[in-house]
Amino acid sequence: MNYLMVLGREPKISLAELEALFSSSKVKQIAPNLAIVTAHSVSINRLGGTIKAGLIIEQPIQDYLSALPDGKITLGISDYSTHANPRKTWELALKYKNMLRRHGRNVRLVPNGKSAVLPSATSHHNQLGEKTNHIEILKYGKYTAISIGTQNITAYAKRDQARPARDAFVGMLPPKLAQILINLATDGAKKGTILDPFCGTGVILQESILMGYSAYGTDISEKMIQYSQKNLDWFTKTSSYAQKMPEASLRLEVGDATDHKWLAPVDYVASEIYLGHPLSTPPAEVKFRELQGDAKNLLTAFLKNLNSQIPSGAKIVLATPAWKRHDGSYQGVNILDEIEKLGYNAIKYRYASYDDLLYYREDQIVARQIIVLRKK
Repeated sequence: MNYLMVLGREPKISLAELEALFSSSKVKQIAPNLAIVTAHSVSINRLGGTIKAGLIIEQPIQDYLSALPDGKITLGISDYSTHANPRKTWELALKYKNMLRRHGRNVRLVPNGKSAVLPSATSHHNQLGEKTNHIEILKYGKYTAISIGTQNITAYAKRDQARPARDAFVGMLPPKLAQILINLATDGAKKGTILDPFCGTGVILQESILMGYSAYGTDISEKMIQYSQKNLDWFTKTSSYAQKMPEASLRLEVGDATDHKWLAPVDYVASEIYLGHPLSTPPAEVKFRELQGDAKNLLTAFLKNLNSQIPSGAKIVLATPAWKRHDGSYQGVNILDEIEKLGYNAIKYRYASYDDLLYYREDQIVARQIIVLRKK
């Protein structure tokens, strides 16, 4: 089956995630923010970098709509085609509504407003693709797809903002980015243990448990381990998505990632290393070189320590700091030239170069540069 994927704010990162989960041969980019994935099934809740997904249909859309189960139909249309416009999209929605009404069906249209595309929040709150007869038609050129769902922004917000122990000073990793890091590390494998050696307040551990993995977190700060424990206790007791995990499925301990000996087998590593102090303006050149050097020393020492403790072929996915320069570009830690000497190979993607794996907002001074490695 073929699925139309609407990519997120950083489409290159979204494409790398899809390549990791489905293989590059099964992923085809058809527009800057769209891709087609060939797969037996797709779960939108697994994907941190995809906003919407829809099953591409070959039959006429009128036939598909006419065969819907009895009951009221909620219908919306998002047309991502190059020359799509709100007026034509709304006219098409009215055409389908009138056709269904002639068949005796009750239809509620979800208005597009000033766009040919329904905002993801609108699709989510109307449960398009998530409930029976709540339909969103996704169009792009010759392709027509029926939505299988939209990113659950409500669940993301709860998993992020309702956590009882938060620390803005160490940074707050978005749950959807944590999902991406996990997917890049596991390639979609169904089980195993994920190590986060810089676990902070436990976002990656939380998302690992949610996705069915065992979680192993360490941090140099005892305070962060206490925060992680508090957050994970809250998550496993209150989340409607996660069941209480057996004690053995979660391990937390204080440890310096540059010399710690991890006591349990590790299958994958997904982490955000220390990004440094928050900055309000791009650092001056001398300060930038200092920050870059400190991050490189930490990263190098950690990778040296890790090498003998994970199996050959294991993947390591790290969010590392990249700093905004005065020309508006971002520059990260220069370590790729030394990766092979440390016993790793850098993973390459069909649709995303190393420089493309940059996660940031326009107002951010410190961005996240994602590095994907495999132990030799």
